[in-house]
Amino acid sequence: MSEQNSMSEPKRTAMNIPESASINEPRPAVIDELNPAVTVVIPAYNEEAAIARTVAGARAVPGVTRVIVVDDGSTDKTAETAAAAGAEVIRTGTNRGKGGALKLGVQAVQGGFLLLLDADLGETAGEGEKILAPVLAGEADLCIGRFPAPRKKAGCGLVRTLAAAGIILLTGLKITAPLSGQRALSPRALAALDNRFAPGFGVETGIIIDLARKKMVIKEVPVKMTHRETGWDLKSCLHRARQFWDVFQAVAGRRV
Repeated sequence: MSEQNSMSEPKRTAMNIPESASINEPRPAVIDELNPAVTVVIPAYNEEAAIARTVAGARAVPGVTRVIVVDDGSTDKTAETAAAAGAEVIRTGTNRGKGGALKLGVQAVQGGFLLLLDADLGETAGEGEKILAPVLAGEADLCIGRFPAPRKKAGCGLVRTLAAAGIILLTGLKITAPLSGQRALSPRALAALDNRFAPGFGVETGIIIDLARKKMVIKEVPVKMTHRETGWDLKSCLHRARQFWDVFQAVAGRRV
């Protein structure tokens, strides 16, 4: 988004909307080959410190016309900070988990291409341009951003191994970054998902399985993104345990 457009837009405000509702005064996306309309959806929980920089990075991606932050029951000022940075904000009211937050955010999308980003990327959210490129070019229906190797070892890779193995088992597809929340979707992929997402942290694995089964083209690209890395403290271990359970449920629920 150009600086001129950024300055001319009215300041966004935070909103509370029920899951069955959409944002007021929807603006249908105008899609053409030269100027594709891209909506960014960012689920966020207590990301006051990073969300403004993430929104700024997302708004700078060429083609982006809307940035929607879904505040998933945060207890800090995530919603207010995101709105001040120029995002449209949807408040869930209570914490629904990542899958529930994405469902509500995608529900507000008015067509076009979709870019999903995590809230803790900061300025590196601008790397989303690389993820979008294959989808905008018609080379993929789903493109996943693959992070650089972590600076420090965090966990033993059990959740990623589970997700990758489940995807191979159910689709035969080998994915190296199955848990990455950085991904772009074509209008065809978005329609195929029909706003049905696995709950919690199983959402990324579920999206890959569902689209692979529908014969969608899935690619991965390397990106120079950074995010908050987990460690071995109790909070991080509990987070990974919840991830494992959510991914397990997403895989098990698709064994039909």
